[in-house]
Amino acid sequence: MSDLQAAEGPGSWSPTARRGSAGGVGDCQPQMVSPVSKDTTEDLRKATGALEAQALVKQDLLPADQAQVLNEMAKYQVPQRSGDIVMIQSEHTGAIDVLSADLESADLLGDHRKVSPPLMAPPCIWTFAKVKEFKSKLGKEKNSRLVVKRGEVVTIRVPTHPEGKRVCWEFATDDYDIGFGVYFDWTPVTTTDITVQVSDSSDDEDEEEEEEEEIEEPVPAGDVERGSRSSLRGRYGEVMPVYRRDSHRDVQAGSHDYPGEGIYLLKFDNSYSLLRNKTLYFHIYYTS
Repeated sequence: MSDLQAAEGPGSWSPTARRGSAGGVGDCQPQMVSPVSKDTTEDLRKATGALEAQALVKQDLLPADQAQVLNEMAKYQVPQRSGDIVMIQSEHTGAIDVLSADLESADLLGDHRKVSPPLMAPPCIWTFAKVKEFKSKLGKEKNSRLVVKRGEVVTIRVPTHPEGKRVCWEFATDDYDIGFGVYFDWTPVTTTDITVQVSDSSDDEDEEEEEEEEIEEPVPAGDVERGSRSSLRGRYGEVMPVYRRDSHRDVQAGSHDYPGEGIYLLKFDNSYSLLRNKTLYFHIYYTS
């Protein structure tokens, strides 16, 4: 039976083209289409469910034990209304599983269908030339100067402030450039304290973030030369990728309106440097 015929209802008429002896199309004659049996439809539904489960296993999106449950479900009529249940007995152990209509299929896939964070609005960025005055002023202030060692990535975590509407940053370096990018962590804010995190490289930092989110698969590191894309997944949004900035020539400045409650991650990346440490002068604040 053709797809067109199968789509017609029971007892309907469907035109079918017939070729003549000369290769042309002959007259169309109506033919009665037999109704699709209920058993055929049910077999197709079961086969489709089994194939989808096998495809998810091959793509490593679904564990084998969960795929077995889906295969078992395909053998039975899925509950349609709230309160309906189906009892499935294992052929090996004899254990009985009870499935309810309140069980969503997304639960069987666990965290493999996480919702991506919303796209971030672009920041406002600018530069100004008074590098010496800027570094001279911040050099006298506490917690406004640090050294980013060769191969290191320094992340300054800046929580959103209840009295603020945007975050602002200014920074400069001595003698050499440095990689810089901004990300946003969609997480509840429990303190407004600004903290500094140091890691040996962008790879190590990504691994630490993955351990917090219990992500097993490795995440490739970004390219500071070309502008790294966000390798922080799940609840992290990218405000601007990490690029090398000429912070030794001009003061690099920018701002970003709060997208909501969370923590900004200002990343100063010196992982590409094998020999030189970078002295960083920075000023981070919020405005309303």
